[in-house]
Amino acid sequence: MTEATFTFRVDEALKNEFAAAAKARDRTGAQLLRDFMRDFVRQQQNSAEHDAWFRQRVQAGLDAAAAGDLVPNETVEAEAAEWRREIRRKLADSGS
Repeated sequence: MTEATFTFRVDEALKNEFAAAAKARDRTGAQLLRDFMRDFVRQQQNSAEHDAWFRQRVQAGLDAAAAGDLVPNETVEAEAAEWRREIRRKLADSGS
């Protein structure tokens, strides 16, 4: 792993509070900042992957709709009504 130095400005009071908080956790500020950076990069990667997946699913839906592969409203409403009945039944059963 090639290492590089990352220098930035921060309010001195914040730096001191951060250093004290890091020390209280038996860590250095540098260790925590590296952890935070890794977590941030991982979150961004996960977000990008989810966004790509979501866009793919939306496009698949648009393609299906354009091809006429649609579910009639009556079918959707009937399935939703059945789902609501089942949820109400489960709630009633759990309340007994």
